[in-house]
Amino acid sequence: MASSNITLSAGVRQNLLSLQNTAELMSATQNRLATGKKVNSALDNPTNFFTSQGLQSRASDMSGLLDNMTSGIKTLEAADNGLSAITKTVESMQSTLRQARQDKSFKTESYTLSAGMDNTDILSFSGGAVGTTAVDITLGTTPVAATPATLTGAGGTDLSVADPDLSALDGESITITQGANTVTYAFTNAASGQKTDLLADLNANGFTVTATNAGLNVSRADGANFTVTTSDAAVDAVVGIAGGTTSANGVAAVASAAKTVDQLVTEINNNVSLTGKVRASNDSGKLRIENLSTTDLDVDGVTAAGVVDGAGTGQSIEGNSVRANLVKQFNELRDQLDKLADDASYNGVNLLRGDVLKLTFNETGSSTIEIQAKDADDEVRPINSGELGITDATDAEFDSDSSIDTRLDGLADALGVLRAQSSSFGSNLSIVENRTEFTKSMINTLQTGADSLVLADTNEEAANMLALQTRQQLSSTALSLASQADQAVLRLF
Repeated sequence: MASSNITLSAGVRQNLLSLQNTAELMSATQNRLATGKKVNSALDNPTNFFTSQGLQSRASDMSGLLDNMTSGIKTLEAADNGLSAITKTVESMQSTLRQARQDKSFKTESYTLSAGMDNTDILSFSGGAVGTTAVDITLGTTPVAATPATLTGAGGTDLSVADPDLSALDGESITITQGANTVTYAFTNAASGQKTDLLADLNANGFTVTATNAGLNVSRADGANFTVTTSDAAVDAVVGIAGGTTSANGVAAVASAAKTVDQLVTEINNNVSLTGKVRASNDSGKLRIENLSTTDLDVDGVTAAGVVDGAGTGQSIEGNSVRANLVKQFNELRDQLDKLADDASYNGVNLLRGDVLKLTFNETGSSTIEIQAKDADDEVRPINSGELGITDATDAEFDSDSSIDTRLDGLADALGVLRAQSSSFGSNLSIVENRTEFTKSMINTLQTGADSLVLADTNEEAANMLALQTRQQLSSTALSLASQADQAVLRLF
């Protein structure tokens, strides 16, 4: 039977309606208390519901970006860890070079000089820092050939030629020249008549010659200059040429003689091909040779007993083993530098290899940043030994202090590059961290705003529930009272 066929009194129907409304309100309040929301669907409040959904969606999108930014921070931290380790490695390489620079433990040998050596005897150096092309040092002085003395008579000034003893001039000659006039007279024997013969020759060629007890006076009536040349400096002393200007080219013959230790020391140290490669010194009368190299130096012209004779098969002077070991240490550190750069990756991204780290800061993708290792010209530059200009060291480089200094200058430049790149990554890290904090704050703002539109006030809803329960009880009592009025008719029966 339909409820519409049941007749209720007005009072009962009114109380029933009140109970139904109360029950409906209680149901809604219970739902708010259970869900914590006052808007659970678009039917509750379309404006608040869809506005809250939009804010929550944006917060969710930004939360995904936040995870990417957090990963980016870790990538930058990994790159910074790599740069820090590489910087320490380069500093260790500097220490290795400075240690090599300060080490002077070069090997030496001292040799005794043989007697009777001349310029045909050779002391030869090869190997070590000298190289494969040998550098020779003659062990004797260079012989000097005799050269004639030349004297020039000025104008009509007499030129005296005295000869107290012509026998000393056998095989020598004297020449007097003026323009095209030349008189050459050879002394062949000690005959006293040679003075007269020379006088006749000179007079016949335009010279005025007067014989004296002291010798010959030679001049020219026309006052022209003339030159007197002798075949050997020894002629000057015997003939006694005077009155002219003496030149410096009259030199007597000098035979080759063995060089002293000091002469050899000076010559070896002043030889440009040996400078910085071999050093010589006087070791109590012995020739001490110092090998300024990390590899062995071959010294030829020395006997097995250590005597310099210019003919010995030679000896070998060992290289500097300390510097040679430091070369190996330097190269091992260089290898570690590249390995550190290769290992400084996070989640597959390695900024030290030149990888690009792209981070997006907003949900529309309009705010981004690209992080990559670059030089001052904004060109991509990975961080490795090759890009830093650090090549493998060789033993030959550690032979020379100047080469080590060049290496130190190169490492100083490399440190400058590392510090500049570290500063660049630090600036990028600061940007990403600031955006991370900003994004966190924005997510919180969006979620708070979204919640404020749809969340229920549990205190208020609890109070509402209590009020509705009280109303429900009162409505039930009122319905009971209304029903009692209808029951009064029963008393008639």
